[in-house]
Amino acid sequence: MRRLGSTRRTGRTPRRATAAAACAAALAALTAVPAQAHGPEPRVPHWELKDTGTPDVRFRGLAAVSRNTAWAAGTGGTVLRTTDGGATWRNVSPPGAADLQFRDVEAFDARRAVVLAIGEGEASRVYRTDDGGATWTESFRNTDPKAFYDCLAFFDPRHGLAMSDPVDGRFRILSTGDGGRTWKVLPDAGMPAAQEGEAGFAASGQCLVTFGPKDVWLATGGAARARVLHSADRGHTWTATDTALPAGDPARGVFALAFRDRRHGLAVGGDFRPDQPSPQAAERTPDGGRTWRPATTPPPAYRSGVAWLPHSRTAALAVGPTGTDLTADGGRTWRTVDTGSYDTVDCTPDRGCWAAGEKGRVARLEH
Repeated sequence: MRRLGSTRRTGRTPRRATAAAACAAALAALTAVPAQAHGPEPRVPHWELKDTGTPDVRFRGLAAVSRNTAWAAGTGGTVLRTTDGGATWRNVSPPGAADLQFRDVEAFDARRAVVLAIGEGEASRVYRTDDGGATWTESFRNTDPKAFYDCLAFFDPRHGLAMSDPVDGRFRILSTGDGGRTWKVLPDAGMPAAQEGEAGFAASGQCLVTFGPKDVWLATGGAARARVLHSADRGHTWTATDTALPAGDPARGVFALAFRDRRHGLAVGGDFRPDQPSPQAAERTPDGGRTWRPATTPPPAYRSGVAWLPHSRTAALAVGPTGTDLTADGGRTWRTVDTGSYDTVDCTPDRGCWAAGEKGRVARLEH
């Protein structure tokens, strides 16, 4: 996008205490290890910062492959990769990309990844590597001055999409069927008309997300209503649904989405300006995005990234410049568990969760 917590003695457990206990249990389950007889008590799970050696870079692109392997992409055309849990990082930035802003990275393993640079016209580009970043191939360069690409997402290692802010009144979708080596613009006949001023937010690489072989969701803001668009056919036809997240201003809307299956999803966002409140920064859907329900206890401020915790049907993390929040009930209530600044978050099946943001900050959830 161009604009960028005293109760009476009733004999029942207080609701706030119950929620806190549920959140603590969710985090403990995420990083649980087998108990050892007479061993030390495990520490409370927390974000542990990893030294990336890049204090001037803001990482809004993040791809967690495992607890050991992750990719981060950010300002100054920077791409980093770790294969040892963040102990060391290798700068694998594409040559000649210092003037670009990478806002999204999708990685299939430690060697194969695709990164997206954002901006008007030719600033929007896609690069791919098959050798861990030793070499890169520029596979797409936007030539339409009206297009501005925000996010990309993959269904599998071959099929993926990238989305641009509206061109001629409709969001534009790029498609690849060969792992990002080549791209084509999809016809927009099945795309609903955009609202005046509507666009995507290139804030965390999560304004376009997929689940399974065909389902994809697109988050919007900047217009009278913040919406989520859904396609069940890899981006050929779409339906749009309004949300109750803050809207009516170029700085407000849905910034990130996460789906744990085809039906259950989360949306987070708000107003990214630090001096503006975001009273309703999270919603949830039980039906694939056809309807959205506000959180009864939302995060206290704007959030730009969200991810479901692995092997959980109810726990997820949301991150933003003012902290990290945890839900243990599928997005109904959220509780702040960390006050560090992060823009994006990603989790892996082997119980690895990573976060990234400003000043070169990359962290992994640890005991």
